[in-house]
Amino acid sequence: MALMNEPTAPYHSAHNALRVLETVARHPAGVNEAELSHHTALAPERLTALLRMLRREGYVEQVTDGAYVTGETLRRLTSAHEREGALRDKLQRTLDRLRDSVGAAVYISRYVDGEVTVTQYAAGPGTPAVNEWVDFRFSAHATAVGKSLLTQLDHNARRDHLSRHKMARLTSRTITSDKLLLSRLESQPPTVPVLDLQEYAIGTVCAAVPITAGSTVGCLALSLPVEHAHRLKQAADALNRNAAPVLLSLAI
Repeated sequence: MALMNEPTAPYHSAHNALRVLETVARHPAGVNEAELSHHTALAPERLTALLRMLRREGYVEQVTDGAYVTGETLRRLTSAHEREGALRDKLQRTLDRLRDSVGAAVYISRYVDGEVTVTQYAAGPGTPAVNEWVDFRFSAHATAVGKSLLTQLDHNARRDHLSRHKMARLTSRTITSDKLLLSRLESQPPTVPVLDLQEYAIGTVCAAVPITAGSTVGCLALSLPVEHAHRLKQAADALNRNAAPVLLSLAI
């Protein structure tokens, strides 16, 4: 399966964060901010913002002399024994925080063995999850999640997916023309969230942003009741800005 990769802002943030973590890991006795700036060649203001995020996420800790050392989250994620459970726990905490900050249900989805799979989500009484009335595996053409994943494939992989899944009309807004859908997927900028404006289900609007890590295609998405549609763009932009911690967890 070929990917259509173009770096996005969250990707750059995660990449830079990995550089910081690699440097911290090479200095078990601790490394200060000036030394980190020298070793990573990151501007001081950029480094400060990354260190703030890494401390919040538990990847680094600051000791009494102001130096940075590896944090508990990083130690657990790099442990072969603990990694699977630690990653799931870390992602869930990140999703819960995103749900609360953007005021919407949020989801992680991946494209695995040619199928759309929602792997984790965070919802609540005031932020209800989408009612999966049609299996997400068979409705990629109508969902923000599915379209975001498909945009990250090459043309042949997209056509292969659509050849295996009939583009059923789920609402009056659903695109059922493979020619039209493929054209829209081709023209979708990777830095702009993919939207679902009641294409999957009447009463729900959604947005998704790519979080591809390595060779696995993924996306981070949110859903809102249609009465909150006026918040969709703002929430989607916030989701995009805060995708780096999710990418980082998947990349470590």
